[in-house]
Amino acid sequence: MSPTVTTSDLPTPADGSEAISLLIPRSPFVAELGLRLTDISDGHAELVMPYRPELTTVGEMVHGGAISACADIGIMAAAWAGRPIPDRLRGVTTSMSVSFINPLIADDLRIVADRLHNGKRLCHCTVDLTSASAGQLVARATGTYQIG
Repeated sequence: MSPTVTTSDLPTPADGSEAISLLIPRSPFVAELGLRLTDISDGHAELVMPYRPELTTVGEMVHGGAISACADIGIMAAAWAGRPIPDRLRGVTTSMSVSFINPLIADDLRIVADRLHNGKRLCHCTVDLTSASAGQLVARATGTYQIG
């Protein structure tokens, strides 16, 4: 069992991008998925989930639950990216919708997330999830994330 990570376990981040950069490699669930943060800037984040047979549902098809989890993490990353740190370093996805377009077969998943609206506490984000080798759209997600 992986240890629990709390915000007190993290160094004090300068901004939301740094908070995400610190959280991603320390989160047990994110580690279980094998996610890596590859880029983060104001309102934008990119991650990769490497293909592993443990993430499949049938044959070499990656499970929709793993893809949805990546969408959720992308929403979180884009919402925090570049934002100032609030009084309380916490947040939650309040809504999310995922549309599956094509199956992901034995390929890494590329996650590209963007913040569409940056409110005081609520951020509206979109995530495109594509096959890493062919760039084929696997799913598109939209979501709202609450910060603080």
